[in-house]
Amino acid sequence: MSRTPAPSSRVVVIGAGIVGCSLADELTARGWTEVTVLEQGPLPAPGGSTSHAPGLVFQTGPSKTLTEFAAYTVQKFGALEVDGLPCFHQVGGLEIATTEARWADLHRKAGLAASWGVRGELIGPQQCKELWPMLDETALYGGFHTPDDGLARAVLACRAQIARAERRGARFLERHTVTGIEREDGRVTGVTTDHGTFPADHVVSAAGFWGPVIGAMAGVDVPLLPLAHQYATTEPLPELAGANDPRTEASKPILRFQDRDLYFRAHRDSAGSRLGIGSYAHRPMPVDPFTVAAFDEAPVMPSSLPFTAEDFAPSWQDSIGLLPALGASRVADGFNGVFSFTPDGMPVLGESRELRGFWLAEAVWVTHSAGVARAVAEWMTDGRPAIDIHECDLYRFEDAQRSPAYIADRGAQNFIEVYDVIHPLQPMEQPRPLRTSPFYPRQQELGAYFLEAGGWERPHWYEANAPLTEGLRLPERDAWSARYWSPIAAAEAKATRERVALYDMTPLRRLEVTGPGALAFLQRMTSNNLAKKPGAVTYTLLLDESGGIRSDLTVARLAPDRFQVGANSGADLDWLLRHAPDGGPSPSSEAESGGVQVRDITSGTCCIGVWGPLARDLVQPLTRDDFSHQAFGYFRAQQTYLGHVPVTAMRLSYVGELGWELYTTADLGLRLWDTLWEAGREHGVIAAGRSAFNSLRLEKGYRSWGHDMTTEHNPYETGVGFAVRPAKGDFLGRAALDGRSEETATRRLTCLTLDDPAAVVLGKEPVFVDGTPAGYVTSAAYGYTLGRGIAYAWLPAGAAVPGTAVHIEYFGEKIPATVRQEPLFDPQMERIRR
Repeated sequence: MSRTPAPSSRVVVIGAGIVGCSLADELTARGWTEVTVLEQGPLPAPGGSTSHAPGLVFQTGPSKTLTEFAAYTVQKFGALEVDGLPCFHQVGGLEIATTEARWADLHRKAGLAASWGVRGELIGPQQCKELWPMLDETALYGGFHTPDDGLARAVLACRAQIARAERRGARFLERHTVTGIEREDGRVTGVTTDHGTFPADHVVSAAGFWGPVIGAMAGVDVPLLPLAHQYATTEPLPELAGANDPRTEASKPILRFQDRDLYFRAHRDSAGSRLGIGSYAHRPMPVDPFTVAAFDEAPVMPSSLPFTAEDFAPSWQDSIGLLPALGASRVADGFNGVFSFTPDGMPVLGESRELRGFWLAEAVWVTHSAGVARAVAEWMTDGRPAIDIHECDLYRFEDAQRSPAYIADRGAQNFIEVYDVIHPLQPMEQPRPLRTSPFYPRQQELGAYFLEAGGWERPHWYEANAPLTEGLRLPERDAWSARYWSPIAAAEAKATRERVALYDMTPLRRLEVTGPGALAFLQRMTSNNLAKKPGAVTYTLLLDESGGIRSDLTVARLAPDRFQVGANSGADLDWLLRHAPDGGPSPSSEAESGGVQVRDITSGTCCIGVWGPLARDLVQPLTRDDFSHQAFGYFRAQQTYLGHVPVTAMRLSYVGELGWELYTTADLGLRLWDTLWEAGREHGVIAAGRSAFNSLRLEKGYRSWGHDMTTEHNPYETGVGFAVRPAKGDFLGRAALDGRSEETATRRLTCLTLDDPAAVVLGKEPVFVDGTPAGYVTSAAYGYTLGRGIAYAWLPAGAAVPGTAVHIEYFGEKIPATVRQEPLFDPQMERIRR
């Protein structure tokens, strides 16, 4: 199925805020000229979030994708002007630290900037004061200065892009309120407004916090929560007199005081130079998008709600504490501005499967607007964005994460935490527990320490194993790497290597593909050869048209026309459904067409990984079938019984030890656990968690999709070229890989070990080669078997040579590391194949 429509496709964009205007510009630049942008308010400031946005553009963050979006926004808006006025002021950004924790976090942020290619520098208190003379430098530990950040003049950028898009043929219609989305046979056909209907082959909802309203018209859930955010401006300040001019508005860097959830930017108007103050320190103020007043009925504009001075009072005192000169001033005016939050703080992008041709470009801030518009325009015209955007994919959320209650809880918490120091493993506390495996009661009895992902409670270690740490010698961890970690993980890894352990693998997604056309369908969709006898298990890849890795799969052929697929996310299911043999996706989580049925079986099933040198000793007495290596080889599957429980057993091991993944239905899950636990007592069986699991898989060199590899990477540079079989015939992405090989790769996913046995890194840190940033860490863990830290990183091919010395920057410290031949553990696969 091709996603690339004909060049004559008619597009209707709903919303002429910064995202809608940017998208119209990007689409028309690519030759799609039949673009209509509908806006319910007056142009160019129709009253949505864009119309009141203070325009902050900080590029650096934990998400590489968001950083790339922001970098393009800086690049694009920096080249735009209207009537001689620039659309972007590159005044820079300054984040200051008034606590040790924040100062440490700024060191981490400087590392992220180096990883993603953003210029930045850590500076001392006096240098901060030179950039912002109003600061009380005695309160500072220091700051992080990013000279290329700045202020986007969003309404002006809209005007510039409207003019360009109109010159190419687009039209922008103001005061057109959308009242319905027309559809036929599962496809969008048009948009109905109070001024008539506009036919369309594609409709893009770029409606901002009205996204759920437009989504409801299309029958598409839009998982975002509008929230009000306080912004105030002071009286004219003598301290800013002469610093700014009306043309540039500001000259000082944007100032972020994240220890108090505040930011500051200068304004210049006819009355003089003022200070704008934004606050996230107040209580969450959710807004119902279905009840927001229309432009003509709103006191100011729909997105500008009355200022609640009592909520801002503590922030005003905090502002005076940082900028003492404000003590002689006051708040002149303010408002509570509405904008969008999602359950994970990321945008919502992509085409609906329920209604083909209906696209979302929602929950996008000005910071990322141009980058998002470019990605969506590439997606629509070329069939894929040029950068990986899996973190923003519409189908990344599970059904359990789409309830209005969940969206409200998580959206509000994301508002509270927007400036908090967040550890990469830190879970939100509510609503939990939401999804639990059948083994959850036993895990609680064993003192499981749970973290959460995809709504699932996932044990990371078990307090019951604490006695096993006696005698272990582990390096002392710093406070950051010690969070959400326990030395118990080392004991669990050791027990897995020496005896046997049970791992809960239930949260990993399972799909079932059945029907007479199942083999042909999967052969076309994946890179490896699946034409094997029933009982075979194959590691394979989902590729996009350019050969990028959309996901990696483990496919078990259980019968001639039945396959079980181990996948990574809801986006994998979405991809398969969209490519169903008739070219038409089903509105549900399954599709039956062309002799193929695809369905998600995760919730109705469960899985236990039984791994370790004694795994066969544990499992064999429970079944009449032969589990010897000769009878049940590696990468084979068999349906059998363990005790009273029917299971599908797969001879797989993600930890590098002998063992099986054992699947059964959810109703029998607890019985399966108890059966294995009782049988394993004589072998010293333990339950082990994700922390040990991650260490073991890195020792073995196994990749994690979404961390180590994404659509931006091809199989050969990632080290999974063995899963590509061009000789089997045509498959999606095959043509793009012609001429590519490991030898032609200009970059490689590379195994590193830290030279200091006590050193630890966590991921996303920059890697320096000859003193210059050359790549970044994707996955990292301490290798308990090896006795040192392991990191996988993307590096230029010339540096990915075993023995090459590099440095990894961790909180400002350059940690020596060395490129190693992989896998680090059991390269001959002797332990798995016994």
